[in-house]
Amino acid sequence: MSGDIALWRRRDVHVLAGLVVATTLTGCTADTTTPAVSSTTGPSRATTITATELLQVTSPHDLTGMTLLEGPAFGPDGDLYVVDVTAPPGGPKVLRIDTESLDIAPVHTDSTSAYTSAQFSPVDGRLYLTDFIGGRIDSVTADGGDLRQFFAGDVDGASIHPDDVSFDEAGHLYVTDSAGHDRPYWEASGRLIRLDGSTAEPSVLADGLAAPNGVAFTPGFDGLWVTHNTGNQVDFVRLDEAGSRVTAAFPALHLDGGTTQVDSAAVDADGNLYLGLHGRAAVLVYSDTGEHLATVEMPHDDGGVGSATNLAIEPGTTDAYVTVSGEAGGYIYRFDALGEGIQQSNGG
Repeated sequence: MSGDIALWRRRDVHVLAGLVVATTLTGCTADTTTPAVSSTTGPSRATTITATELLQVTSPHDLTGMTLLEGPAFGPDGDLYVVDVTAPPGGPKVLRIDTESLDIAPVHTDSTSAYTSAQFSPVDGRLYLTDFIGGRIDSVTADGGDLRQFFAGDVDGASIHPDDVSFDEAGHLYVTDSAGHDRPYWEASGRLIRLDGSTAEPSVLADGLAAPNGVAFTPGFDGLWVTHNTGNQVDFVRLDEAGSRVTAAFPALHLDGGTTQVDSAAVDADGNLYLGLHGRAAVLVYSDTGEHLATVEMPHDDGGVGSATNLAIEPGTTDAYVTVSGEAGGYIYRFDALGEGIQQSNGG
């Protein structure tokens, strides 16, 4: 398999089941000075923000020639948790980062999973992990113990590829099923699925979606943003009071990304929507009415990073942290967000 991230499609993670090599964690610090914001650019008058490299989390893996970090989420201990989608069997699949000391600690590993997202439940405080390959959702404690399988199996007779997840206030899970990720967008078969937080009973809220990926609630939990990875589109979905039925849904944004694809999503306290990108080391920021507010760029000296797929904003602050990956390895970059972090600011 080529090490060129432009040729290594993000969702071709089925090769990970055969990984037998180990990965090495490296922690290297970088200048953490708050970056400046440039003057406005382009017809949208969006600002350009240059993020700062905080640290390198992982080195490239032998089989893929790269790393793919995902699922940033702040835990109850104040640390930042991330998953390494391409970690080999026995290598750290979940890692914890102290954003002050820049210490990195492995949290969980196994021999089969390819976790693509991580979220802490607001009800039980456990970390929920979506296994894209295994079609299941696991949970662990913050220290990686007490592994439990929360959900596995088909939904309405079809297997799932759970990608990202967002919790409502009652602890129910809203999961993007990225079925069809390996097919053209016009063969859309992805779904938005709700899992009861107590029973894990699934229900399909929407289907026929073009490889849905990111999912994030609005600040008031009255709507969901859902990104379509192969459709380069973002939908706004409004739910009923119980969160069990879609009452309205429509395309909210269409991305002119060229070879770039929209990835995961996060929302700040002001309702601004942050969109990670696959194929470009940048994050796009929009208001809830669709105004392009900012583009966050992730520079790298040798150009060895090609995606900035996800981000999290530390609760109560504007400190935003982005998972950035490519041939050079997996990194965390930092920038000042436009609004403060809340539960929905953990990329899902």
